[in-house]
Amino acid sequence: MTGERIPQAGAPSGPVHVLADEPVDATVLESERVYEGRVWDVRSDTVSYGGGRMVRQYVEHPGAAAVVALDDADRVLLIQQYRHPIRHRDWEVPAGLLDVDGESPLETARRELAEEADLVAESWEPLVSIFTTPGGNDEIVHLFLARGLSAAGAVHAREEEEADIRLEWAPLDDVVAGILSGRLRNGIMTVGVLAARERLRSVREASGI
Repeated sequence: MTGERIPQAGAPSGPVHVLADEPVDATVLESERVYEGRVWDVRSDTVSYGGGRMVRQYVEHPGAAAVVALDDADRVLLIQQYRHPIRHRDWEVPAGLLDVDGESPLETARRELAEEADLVAESWEPLVSIFTTPGGNDEIVHLFLARGLSAAGAVHAREEEEADIRLEWAPLDDVVAGILSGRLRNGIMTVGVLAARERLRSVREASGI
C-alpha cells in the first residue's frame, strides 16, 4: 500500500492512511559476489530502475535478532563490547546473527540472551523489526522484549569481542536520557529501548496505572 500524507493539525478531516515501507521488485540484470568475508559478503548488482541502469554494492547480511531484557524494577540489561569499525566499546542490547539453519528470530533471541548474558526469560514478545542501513546492506533486525528473567543453567564461554564483555543493569529512563543526550549511540539499542518504553507506557495507560 502506498503511504499517503497524514493530515496535520487543523487540516480538513478525511480518511487517514498509515505510512508503510513499500516493497519494489526491481529487475536485477547482473549480480556478482565481489567479496566473500568471514561473517558476511559484498555483492554488486546492476539494476534496471528509473528508466535506466544503476550499479549498487551492498553487504549481504543474514539478519539478526536482539533482546531488550527488563527486570522487575524496569532496569534494562546492557552489554558493552569492542566494535572495531567504530573503535569504541559501545553499549548494546544482546543480539546475534540469524545464521543457524531453521532457527526462528525468537529462537535466536533466546539463544543470544543465554550466550551473552547467561539468562533465560519466561515472557517474550516482539517489539519492532528494523532495516539498519538500507543504503549499504540488507540487514533486518527483529527486536524482542524479554521479562521474567532468571539465571540460565550454564555459563557460556566467550571469545574475541565477547571475551571482555561487560554487563550493566540500568534504569530504563536513564538509558533513554543517555540516548537523547548523545552519550549512547548504538542504533539497535536505541530503537529497542525507545520501543520498550513506549510499550510499557501504553500498557500502563491501558491499565490506568
